[in-house]
Amino acid sequence: MCVILYTYLNYLDVNKIPHMKERNVLAGNWKMNLDYMDAIQLVQALLEGVEDTDRMIISVPYLYISGLAKLTNNSPIEIAAQNCHQKEKGAYTGEISANMLASVGTDYVVLGHSERREYFGETDTLILEKIKMAFASNLKVIYCCGEPLDVREADNHSHFVAEQIEASILQLSSEEMKNIIIAYEPIWAIGTGKTASAEQAQEMHKVIRGLLVSKFGSETAEACSILYGGSVKPANADELFAMPDVDGGLVGGASLKADSFLSILRSNR
Repeated sequence: MCVILYTYLNYLDVNKIPHMKERNVLAGNWKMNLDYMDAIQLVQALLEGVEDTDRMIISVPYLYISGLAKLTNNSPIEIAAQNCHQKEKGAYTGEISANMLASVGTDYVVLGHSERREYFGETDTLILEKIKMAFASNLKVIYCCGEPLDVREADNHSHFVAEQIEASILQLSSEEMKNIIIAYEPIWAIGTGKTASAEQAQEMHKVIRGLLVSKFGSETAEACSILYGGSVKPANADELFAMPDVDGGLVGGASLKADSFLSILRSNR
């Protein structure tokens, strides 16, 4: 199986590689929430609170992309879709292609989210196909990975996440990795109110960065932003973002209110 995984798990020298943070990334995943007028009001409030040096991405429902892309044009806020289809076009009723997303102003697409894996049966192989299609349409990708509670309790989380990564983004080139943001989201902490401790988050982020070092080298690994997702909120943001390998957050519920999301943004600066 994963030679890179076993190489990394015995690769003690990775601790000697300092991770030099650039601007942290804060992404919000709205999921299936907000009507269009609420969405506009939220974005207007966010625009009043962001600074030119911030990096903010909001992952919004398909229907809102075009309007919000125009609203956020020439601002620090970028727009992400929550999914795309793995084919360029065709008889796939109800689906949205990466090219369609790009044509209405989308910057990123979120792929590999645990809810897509669980509710829609998306596999690592399928996710890799979607990543390749996103790249073909000049979209960047927020790639999600993470373990369920039983895997965490069995102390097998490093292997579980490494296998997800090996089957997907480790199949990319160093050049393609420039268009990837990784979001580590422990499934047991998504929408549950539970949060991985800052130390647990750092442990997994270092594992992920070590995998990137083993495959692509330190330059590519250091340039890749690794976000933490899983009940990020103002109360825990400072501690999480202080960790050396935590380069920001992918935020769910707290991204639906401007005051809480902007408070997290300030922690992320």
